[in-house]
Amino acid sequence: MRRNSSPPPPVDPNAPRRSDWGTLTTLIPYLWVYKWRVMAALACLIGAKLANVGVPLVMKQLIDQLTINPSSPHALLVLPLGALVAYGVLRLSTTVFTELREFLFARVTQRAVRTIALRVFRHLHALSLRFHLNRQTGGMTRDIERGTRGVSSLISYTLFNILPTLVEITLVLGYLVTHYDIWFSAITGVALVTYIAFTIIVTDWRTHFRRTMNDLDSKANTKAIDSLINYETVKYFGNEDYEAARYDEGLKHYENAGVKSQTSLSVLNTGQSLIIATAVTLILWRATEGVIAGTMTLGDLVLVNSFMIQLYIPLNFLGVIYREIKQSLADMERLFSLLDQNREVADSLEAKALVTHGAQVAFSKVNFSYEAKRQILFDVDFTIAAGTTTAVVGHSGSGKSTLSRLLFRFYDVNSGGITIDGQDLRNVTQESLRSAIGIVPQDTVLFNDTIEYNIAYGKPGAGKEAIVAAARAASIHDFIETLPDGYATMVGERGLKLSGGEKQRVAIARTLLKDPAILIFDEATSALDSKAEQAIQAQLKEIAKNRTTLVIAHRLSTVADAEQILVLDHGRIVERGTHQTLLAANGLYAQMWERQQAKQEEEAASPLEVE
Repeated sequence: MRRNSSPPPPVDPNAPRRSDWGTLTTLIPYLWVYKWRVMAALACLIGAKLANVGVPLVMKQLIDQLTINPSSPHALLVLPLGALVAYGVLRLSTTVFTELREFLFARVTQRAVRTIALRVFRHLHALSLRFHLNRQTGGMTRDIERGTRGVSSLISYTLFNILPTLVEITLVLGYLVTHYDIWFSAITGVALVTYIAFTIIVTDWRTHFRRTMNDLDSKANTKAIDSLINYETVKYFGNEDYEAARYDEGLKHYENAGVKSQTSLSVLNTGQSLIIATAVTLILWRATEGVIAGTMTLGDLVLVNSFMIQLYIPLNFLGVIYREIKQSLADMERLFSLLDQNREVADSLEAKALVTHGAQVAFSKVNFSYEAKRQILFDVDFTIAAGTTTAVVGHSGSGKSTLSRLLFRFYDVNSGGITIDGQDLRNVTQESLRSAIGIVPQDTVLFNDTIEYNIAYGKPGAGKEAIVAAARAASIHDFIETLPDGYATMVGERGLKLSGGEKQRVAIARTLLKDPAILIFDEATSALDSKAEQAIQAQLKEIAKNRTTLVIAHRLSTVADAEQILVLDHGRIVERGTHQTLLAANGLYAQMWERQQAKQEEEAASPLEVE
């Protein structure tokens, strides 16, 4: 198969990005909830570093005393014993303070990750249907996964690596300045500044490769998930090789970006080692000269060398940590950008809970468009009396399903208004509004869980008796009982293990369990065959009794007994009335009826094919 060798899509340099400081300021409030734990952890951090710096000082005193009077009978009995005890205590203190710091901060880190992940999850559910219709699930879930991991990494690297290193550098430089030749602190200071500047410059250059890898990884993952979700379609058209080639194309670009990232990493590591090696060599040279000249003792030489070794290890690691922090910030940037997505439909500050008493629904001169250049509804005006059924029919694209989306308030109307029992939808909470509405959609999507779970989803926490009662009312209980696992039967991804009719009955049971005041049947039977449709239609009519019901239908025979039928054409109500009055009017509804009747007669007259 020929593969597309085009370069990877470029990352838009003009796309708005959070600054690193902006990302940090978003994170800090989540940590400050546990401010006393944070402060105690910082105190332990300082204690650990004071003990760590104290170790070379004890070693210097020990060596100097032994050098001054190595033959004294008390040298090994008094002073070395005390120094050894002090050395052991300081070493133990370093470990104790470090572990205590980890213990104190563990809950802070885990709670911050949990809180942020939950907030993002809730925010995604609060975003409009428009956002979710445009999203790419695979890439978005990967962004969330990397972002939450980045939060934990950033906290760990910043508070457990960079801050302790800075504290230790400050203590060491302070001691060198106050006790030794200015050259020691000068060499150390210049090396630190050079090292940090080099690390920042090169790492910032490398960050571009990391962002590119993130983008390519998300896109490759999105292609893989889309392909696996649509497994049957791939098989129908025999496009396994095509899908593999698409996925491999993304992996190839990711591979190239990874090679560039690793090459730049080698440049960074080599430069850092060169700076550190030069500084250590110069420090030892100055210390050796001091010992020869008599201005420094062997203890001073050991002390300076120990200081540099203690700085060398975290400094060498500091470059790695800085790179990891930059990568964590890049990962968190994608996560927090999800929080920056504005809620298109939000409750007003004065919103109150919807109170229904009959549930009369009224659309008043509603105009609506998904996009500014294409209006969908024009001056739609009708009322569904409490406890009655209103059907909406029309050609595909006439705006029928848009009515149900507006009633659910997935979108706000451009002008006009929608009320339930006189309460404007924009003045009530979305939670109370949607709890009052139940829907049986054309394409019922079930969770990859048990039949019981999917029915119970209509009312989480409902007892088994209520679930069974809803299944009986939806005429699916007997079918469930014939299954080996009964209500514990797994339905598969999106309910694919069940037939269309079985899924619709589960949807009906789920809606019955919810017990809403308002019902919406959005072409609930149009995807079924005639026999299944007739069987389910009876259940739909039964549960619609004494409820305010909006039926969106393609087959007119299913809505012939509705109290009111609206005919939509290009977003306008062109006819309204009962089935008989609309037939008598001999308009668009009558023409649609005649065509559907003729089609049914033709299908009935056609000989059945033997399978």
